[in-house]
Amino acid sequence: MNIRHIRNATLVVDFAGKKFLVDPFLSEKGTLPPFPNSARQDQNNPLVGLPVSIDEVIAGVDAVIVTHTHLDHWDDAAKDALPKDIKLFTQNEEDKTEIEGAGFTNIEVLQEDTVFEGIQLIKTKGEHGRGEILKMAGHVCGVVFKHEDEKTLYVAGDTVWYEEVQKTVDAHNPEIIVVNAGDNQFLQGGSLVMNEEDVYKVHKAAPKATIIAVHMEAVNHWNLSRADLKKFAEEKGMASNVVIPNDGDSYSF
Repeated sequence: MNIRHIRNATLVVDFAGKKFLVDPFLSEKGTLPPFPNSARQDQNNPLVGLPVSIDEVIAGVDAVIVTHTHLDHWDDAAKDALPKDIKLFTQNEEDKTEIEGAGFTNIEVLQEDTVFEGIQLIKTKGEHGRGEILKMAGHVCGVVFKHEDEKTLYVAGDTVWYEEVQKTVDAHNPEIIVVNAGDNQFLQGGSLVMNEEDVYKVHKAAPKATIIAVHMEAVNHWNLSRADLKKFAEEKGMASNVVIPNDGDSYSF
């Protein structure tokens, strides 16, 4: 497989001969307002530009996976750029209906036994924060990719560490785990995605896995920098297992 980190949570995953685009957030730098009630209200989103053109991002994509429809995972630029008949996977009927409203016609709700072109796509649970903030954050999912010719990949999505992440690791023994690790927060409510301690818990749960930390420094409410996560990983002795890509970086496994 090859995993290319584009920006924020956007990935291009080449897996068993098929190309997947995950959580496309394709707006130009600074064209969207900041997320409210959070840091950096003087900075528009995205904070950084795409590392490559939109055409390059979407070229040859066989299927799109939208883990949830928050703006920084599914934006108008993606809706405009993608063919309306492209194969698209979403987490539930509510999101399917919303995406159909944008004109897309080939949408399938992920299940725990979805198969696409011989590739297993297993929907996994996630919690977009802890406590009261969950009511506002809404439903999210992750996905496990499996094929006999590939290592197992777990894209955790916008989730904090909690028991269902542990269960997913135990059930599927993924060798590659992508975590959204910017510790994004509003002014109240705590972490919406993983912080450094959550990443450490993922490492302890899967000590042999390679962890790819994304969703960092791309939108105004980020709270954990790449540099600080790198320093923490070194302090915890997991630096050899934790990859922190710059936008545009690719990794083959």
